[in-house]
Amino acid sequence: MTGAGAEVGFMRRTFNRLGTIEAGEERATLLAATYFFFALASYFILRAVRDAVGVAAGTDRLPWLFTGTLLTTLAMNPLYSSIVAKLPVRRFIPIVYRIFIGLLLTFAGVIKWGPHTWEPYLGPAFWILTSIYSLFIPSVFWGFMADTFRPEQSKRLFGFISVGGTLGALAGAFLTSRLAEVVGTPVLMVMSVLLLEAAVQSARRFPPSFRPDTRARDEAEQPVGGSAFAGITHVLASPYLLGICLYMLMFTIGSTVLYFQQAEIVGARYADRESRTAFLATIDTVVQSLTILAQLFVTGRVIKWFGVAVTLAIMPVLSLVGFAALGTWGTLAVFVVFQVLRRAGEYAFGRPAREVLYTVVPPEDKYKAKNFIDTFVYRSGDQIGAWSFAGLSAAGLAVSTISLAAAPMSAIWLAVAFWLGRQQLKKQAETT
Repeated sequence: MTGAGAEVGFMRRTFNRLGTIEAGEERATLLAATYFFFALASYFILRAVRDAVGVAAGTDRLPWLFTGTLLTTLAMNPLYSSIVAKLPVRRFIPIVYRIFIGLLLTFAGVIKWGPHTWEPYLGPAFWILTSIYSLFIPSVFWGFMADTFRPEQSKRLFGFISVGGTLGALAGAFLTSRLAEVVGTPVLMVMSVLLLEAAVQSARRFPPSFRPDTRARDEAEQPVGGSAFAGITHVLASPYLLGICLYMLMFTIGSTVLYFQQAEIVGARYADRESRTAFLATIDTVVQSLTILAQLFVTGRVIKWFGVAVTLAIMPVLSLVGFAALGTWGTLAVFVVFQVLRRAGEYAFGRPAREVLYTVVPPEDKYKAKNFIDTFVYRSGDQIGAWSFAGLSAAGLAVSTISLAAAPMSAIWLAVAFWLGRQQLKKQAETT
């Protein structure tokens, strides 16, 4: 065997051990991971800037910022859907991303040279933009992946592809921590723009789709078609898509409740900001390390061997046990274990399995309905969780009692997970 042939053989054996990647899938899988790396690195540079704006705004204004984000996502969905309806996929993805690039460059210019009197309005507007960005950019990416890979491929490959995003998140956060005080916010925003443009170039170089219908549509440069409001109307008309909405709501409500509990438990243990920051940063490091290991060696095999239903059920089971334990004991140690396992479980299992659900829906739903669910429905869960926690706290319920109240919700979530898994198999059989 020649040197080049031996190298190719070694790469294929390595891919197979890591993500069960088969011959002919290497280029698409690596490009997908690269695309996701640049997209999340771009966002994680902006996230630190957004959170700083949120702190400056004050906690009393944060609920209104969340509400503004929710309403803006609802208004943007028909605009985005109209672009999807009129342009071929491989043309509209660069256009959508470059709209965000234009907005970010505008904000960078205004922050650098604009009058200080604009600051009270600029901060909230930027917070809303980046909050939309955090959901919109990955949603478009995963829609493209669901339209590129066949259902059986997605079960093997989406975990490996997710590694690119995890590494991108780490890279973006690292760059920001090192450069924020050196170069300033406008330069960080330009860096974010350059990374997003690199994601655009990765998408443009993507090989032909593995799905015959998608490949034929791309070769003919046909748009997805449909109406501007299909993202909303299709969700309301489909029990399957409504099930995904419910799964998403259960996840985001639980995450928001846990976020408030984090403030209560960690705040009571660590008095100063620096010690809290160091402690939470340690949790982040452990979460990302576990996530990468699981995505590389476990995720693809779990989905392939045990199916989508079992993989989707991992998060509800973790939450059911975790909230019950937190409600019973309520110690910092229980919180840390629960938080680490839940967040790592979402990145390694919940998100990849949830994206597999979209591989069996029509192309229009992969981009329009999915985007509506990933943005508006996701932010709706934030709102429900935040106001529910505030209401229960105002009624005099302790943090431990609220945790116990969240456990039954996880039981409902578990039933939804198994139902969605069965429906995914049924739809996959109908389309093959």
